[in-house]
Parts: sequence; structure tokens; C-alpha cells
Amino acid sequence: MAKVSPKRTPMKEQAPEVRRHNFDEVPFGYTPEEARAEAQRCLQCKKPGCVEGCPVQVDIPGFIRHIAEGNFLEAMKVMKRTNVLPAICGRVCPQETQCEGACVLGRKMEPVAIGNLERFIADWEATQPECVMCEIQPATGKKVAVIGSGPAGLTLAGDMRKLGHEVTIFEALHKPGGVLMYGIPEFRLPKAIVEREVNFVRSMGVKLELNYVVGKLKTVDELLEEFDAVFIGTGAGLPLFMNIPGENYLGVYSANEYLTRSNLMKAYLFPKYDTPIVKGKNVAVIGGGNVAMDAARTALRLGAERSILIYRRSRDEMPARAAEIHHAEEEGVEFQLLTNPVRYIADENGWVREVECIRMELGEPDASGRRRPVPVPGSEFRIPVDTVVIAIGNSPNPLIPQTTPGLEVSKRGTVVVDPDTGRTSKKGVFAGGDIVTGAATVILAMGAGRIAARSMDEYLRTGRW
Repeated sequence: MAKVSPKRTPMKEQAPEVRRHNFDEVPFGYTPEEARAEAQRCLQCKKPGCVEGCPVQVDIPGFIRHIAEGNFLEAMKVMKRTNVLPAICGRVCPQETQCEGACVLGRKMEPVAIGNLERFIADWEATQPECVMCEIQPATGKKVAVIGSGPAGLTLAGDMRKLGHEVTIFEALHKPGGVLMYGIPEFRLPKAIVEREVNFVRSMGVKLELNYVVGKLKTVDELLEEFDAVFIGTGAGLPLFMNIPGENYLGVYSANEYLTRSNLMKAYLFPKYDTPIVKGKNVAVIGGGNVAMDAARTALRLGAERSILIYRRSRDEMPARAAEIHHAEEEGVEFQLLTNPVRYIADENGWVREVECIRMELGEPDASGRRRPVPVPGSEFRIPVDTVVIAIGNSPNPLIPQTTPGLEVSKRGTVVVDPDTGRTSKKGVFAGGDIVTGAATVILAMGAGRIAARSMDEYLRTGRW
């Protein structure tokens, strides 16, 4: 056996001083030679922990083995048995805490770059005249309604079509993809990639109804009159705020609005697209997750002179992916750590001009296991700003729970399900993704879609609830 390289094959990227001024994707991707070199680092474990670490249970050693041999077509066939969105997963999944975090190589050296290889094989397929199609089982005559075309809904739709069921997705917005389309910036997940993956799901025979707000045009109960089962995958699109003085001033935005304007409505191409967006010179982003990184990096690309990320804990506690933190630092985002806003100060016209903050120190661990931030008395200070983006999380939109009698909801507004089946309290209705967990990752939503699909298929075939 050839000696395994201790370090992964690096993926080339745009230089930070260049990319901070454009919305082009940051990494360039692997060449076939680079992909094969990285794939040959895989030990092909008999009990692969990486598969256990993958929420959608991709046969990781299987597709990597084919890449190592240069058989990219077979690699794609293996991938699509369990994952119909590989180009997306390869770009935005937190592989370091999932598949790569369980890689045996990672115990003594750098783990196999599974995410980079997943992205490579998906991008390779895009260069081919025909894509790998999934095998569709004979029609069952059963009809499934999917509410929401985000990662959970798309995954369930793909799995249910493979099993022979008729599937229709109802999407409230004018573009499919959910958070993939409106929440993640172009430089991290190009819209053309999302459209390509959505079109693949449609090519399987999944129908898509856009501009269709379930809860307004039809309720879940009305859908159950037409469909044999319903899946709720509406995500968590209701932004959270801190409820501190001044949050209603002009220039203070939720990350949802800030990123949606830039992503879905293409405000970053203004005036080509007539969607104006505030291009602040001094932008403060509140939060430490991936959404906060996305907003802070977007601000730079929209022309900010300073993009300041304010986070109440230390760098070690940041929930954002390590790669996103690293990219933000490289691009010049300023980190104000152990800092928390206490109020916003506006000018005579109501536009935000300063954020008053207080220094924090870390106390004992809280329910999340992270050390609780505690204010330091008398440490208040002010930062000049003209734009503030609040990215401290989201909760589910209450529209469907409010219009669906008999659907059990938690105190947080999330839909209650059996975690092993995705079944709700209402017969024939399943749910998964952020509507169940609150704001989480794309791959966890996809995993929930797969779990619900297996259970829904059993229900449709047996009638047992």
C-alpha cells in the first residue's frame, strides 16, 4: 500500500484582497488530478465511521474509491443513491464535525477532504452531456404534497419519487431552494448550483408550484383532501431580535432581510436588478454563526469600509464553521469578541449612528455546554455604525401551525415529531428540518427529509400510523 500523505490536497481559492470585492465563488474546486490524489488518501475502512457521521448515510468509501480509480461516472451513481444534492452538500455542509470528523485518518493526520470530493464529483457531472438519473420504482398511485423547497423538502421529494410516489412541492417564494437560494450568499453557494440541483429533482418527475403560500391559498387539511400524505419543510424564517433599545431605528436589519435582498432579489447587481440595498460604510453584524459570517462578508462586497462582527463569547465558542471564520478574517472582517450590544443610538432623522456595547467575560457553562457570557460592569463603549445586521438566529414561521388544527407545536413554535419517523401528531402529516429543530444545518435538514421519506413510504404502503 502506498504511503498516505498526512495533509489533504488543498483546494485553490481566490485571493482575499480580490474576492472581498466580488460575489464569485471563493474556492475554485479540484482538477481531476487533484481529486484522484485526495481520494487515494482514503483507507477504505471496513467499518467506516464517516458514513455513520453523515446524516444522509452516503456510501463515502464507495464513491471515493471510484474517484481514486478515475471512474467518475460510477462515483456519481453511488452518490445519487442517497444524496440528490451533492453539489450543495459539498459546499455548505459542516463536514469537519460530521463525516470528516469521524474519519480515521483524522486521528493522526488531516482527514480525507470528503466535502471537496463530493463537490468535485457533482461539478464534474455538470460538465457532462447527460446527468446520472435515479432509478424510479413503478408508480404506486399515491400522491405526496411537500410544503417548502428547501433541503428537507427537496430530499424527501427525491426519495419519494424514487419509491414511485407522485410528488408536488409547494413553494411560497418565486424561486425554489428555500434557504439555499435566499439565505446563503452567491460567493459560498452560487444560485446556478441550486437551480441545477432543483432541476435534477424536477427531472425525476417532481412537480413544483411556486408563489404558493400554504396556510393562505390552501391549508394542510385541504391538501390532505387531495394528497395521501403531507410533508412540512418550511424552515425557520422568522428572525429573532435582542429586544434592546433602538432596534426599530432605520438602518437596523435582520439578517433574513439583508441576505434575502442580496441573494434572492439580486440587489448586489443593482441597478441591473432594481432591488436597492443599503451599502453601509460602517456595518456591524451581531452574532457568531454562519449567517453572521455571511452577512459580514456580504457587507464588504457591497462596499463597506468596515465590517465589524460583534459576538458575546470568544472565538472558540463561535458556532460558525471554521472555514467561514477563517475566510471572514482573511477578507478583513473585524471581530469584536466578548462584546454584546446594549442599545442603538440614532441621529435626528432616526438613522442608526452608533451601537453601544458592553464587554463580556465567560462564566460557568450554560445549557448549551458553552461558558455563559457575563457582562463586565462599567465597560460600556460605542462603535460608529450606519448599518446593523442582526444574525442571532431564527424561529419557525407560525403560519402553518396556526392554520393546522391538531398539529402539536413546542413552546419554541417548532413542530413536534417522532425523531425516528418524522411523524407529527396529525395523521398523514410529517415534518422535518428547521421547522422541527429550529435553525440548523442544511445536511441535518436533508437527513430529516430522508428519515421522514422512509416512514412516509411505509405509511402509504400499509396505512398504519
